[in-house]
Amino acid sequence: MADGQRTYKDRLFSFIFGNEEHREWTLSLYNAVNGSHYTDPSLLTITTIRDVLYMGMHNDLSFLVYDVMSLYEQQSSFNPNAPLRMLQYAGNLYEKYVTGRKLNKYGTHLIELPVPKLVVFYNSAQDKPDRMELRLSDSFPEGMRGEADIEVRVRMVNVNRGRSAALLDSCRPLWEYAYIVDKVRSLRAYGSLGEAIDRMIEELPEDFTLRPWLREHRAEVKGMLLTEYNETEQMELFREEGRAEGRAEGEAKGRAEGRAKGEAIVTKLLETLFALGRTDDAHRAIVDEAYRRQLYAEFGLD
Repeated sequence: MADGQRTYKDRLFSFIFGNEEHREWTLSLYNAVNGSHYTDPSLLTITTIRDVLYMGMHNDLSFLVYDVMSLYEQQSSFNPNAPLRMLQYAGNLYEKYVTGRKLNKYGTHLIELPVPKLVVFYNSAQDKPDRMELRLSDSFPEGMRGEADIEVRVRMVNVNRGRSAALLDSCRPLWEYAYIVDKVRSLRAYGSLGEAIDRMIEELPEDFTLRPWLREHRAEVKGMLLTEYNETEQMELFREEGRAEGRAEGEAKGRAEGRAKGEAIVTKLLETLFALGRTDDAHRAIVDEAYRRQLYAEFGLD
């Protein structure tokens, strides 16, 4: 995929597994997740959704193999709303599938659709099990979940180094991706994030499949990792601010309720700022409480 064709900011995960030049890596990931053994990358059509942004960055990877529609997303921080996002992404894909084949969804004949397989690859430093199942119904009022006419299940797989061993061992590029993320984290103890990324690229073992590709695209890879790590840390800072504000409010309204409300408000502010591309405002809001409260008022969050 030529650099000039990129109109969004990739995450490293999508840069690796959503690249037309290395379809074999994407097929390897597909085989590992599904226990299949396809060998011809030409069977795979990458249909990455480009108009869906998450935290100002492209954040999903979807593709079709025969009668299966796989929608994959990488998360560098835990987010339980993956089923809602996946529902929206899948709806967009099905619409493209139907219109692209000129199928009549209002007709009398049943349209055969590819089966959706929804997976989140989780690699936050926050510990989570190797596998979790996230459900859309978890977002519904607890007493009414059984009445819902829509359900979405998303498999969340922990792909940190040392976790989900069988999956990582069956997909060499995914194993190397986990190594890269872990290496950057460990090297940060000895310098800045930028220095850690540079050292990681230089110290990659000679036999790594991804090594030539990462070194060829060093500047782009560094930019992606810098942005991803900075935004993840920024989210945590905002959440901590929310907890602090919630604790103060909790003295009057109840500690648990105050913490939840404070964190929800600050998270909503962060999501709104990034969605609007107001990164500088997000940075300033972290250190400037008065400005943060001004933004609360601007967006009706106070």
